[in-house]
Amino acid sequence: MSTTQDTPAATRTAHEPGAAEVYEIYPGASAIVPVQPRGPRSPGDSEAGMATAEYAIATLAAVGFAGVLVFIMRSDEVRGFLLNLIRTALALP
Repeated sequence: MSTTQDTPAATRTAHEPGAAEVYEIYPGASAIVPVQPRGPRSPGDSEAGMATAEYAIATLAAVGFAGVLVFIMRSDEVRGFLLNLIRTALALP
């Protein structure tokens, strides 16, 4: 099939000097205004600041977890276990 061949549904647009020939499959489609999405384009007022609140909650959780780890690491049992583990690892041939 040739590109210059008219199809039954296609119509040729006006030809300007120096411009390529354009065949519209749906005549008049280029003149129609595209449908705009409804609703706000950015997050609404009800969601404003949500990212900041989520970061704050994650930061508080991380600080709490770090506090628990510090409490566990300061105990004598865990400190002795880790020192024994390091000594055993360094003593391997």
